[in-house]
Amino acid sequence: MPSSFVSSLFRHAALVSTFSALALAAAAQQPTPPKSDGPFDGLSALKLRQIGPFRGGRVGAVAGVAGQPFVYYFGGTGGGVFKTVNGGHTWQPVTDGQINFGSIGSIAVAPSDPNVVYVGTGESTIRGNASRGDGVYKSTDAGKTWTHVGLEETQQIGQICIDPKNPDLVYVAAMGHMAGPNPDR
Repeated sequence: MPSSFVSSLFRHAALVSTFSALALAAAAQQPTPPKSDGPFDGLSALKLRQIGPFRGGRVGAVAGVAGQPFVYYFGGTGGGVFKTVNGGHTWQPVTDGQINFGSIGSIAVAPSDPNVVYVGTGESTIRGNASRGDGVYKSTDAGKTWTHVGLEETQQIGQICIDPKNPDLVYVAAMGHMAGPNPDR
């Protein structure tokens, strides 16, 4: 073989090798396309983010407001009551510094007046380490301020039901002391 042909062949091989190395390097810098997850293919573009609330413990009570689809309350077993007015995008604590116990067992919004909200304290999910409360609180301004309205010795409030026409007529399922007799049950 003529030496010019061999020399040309080596130059060509060197160029192919250089371009191949550059192509491999460029491909390595490209993000790997997501693998198919079957029916969840579109979820790969989503990014995980924490939107809070950042304090609440286990959730033992929730309530929505009829006619206001973006307003909800939730009560944590160790964090009090939180409220959202934007469908859960953000949450604000509404009982901090106003109620004596942070453990919430029940929340109810009056069907006849969405400004009237009742909260029963004391975790309602009976377990070995359930947190107690000190009765029922009432708000007449949609959770801005709270007043203690009684049942201090019930310790756990499992459910609150408000009369549909009279927000002052309220039935409370009070469990009382978890592990012993209690006249307030």
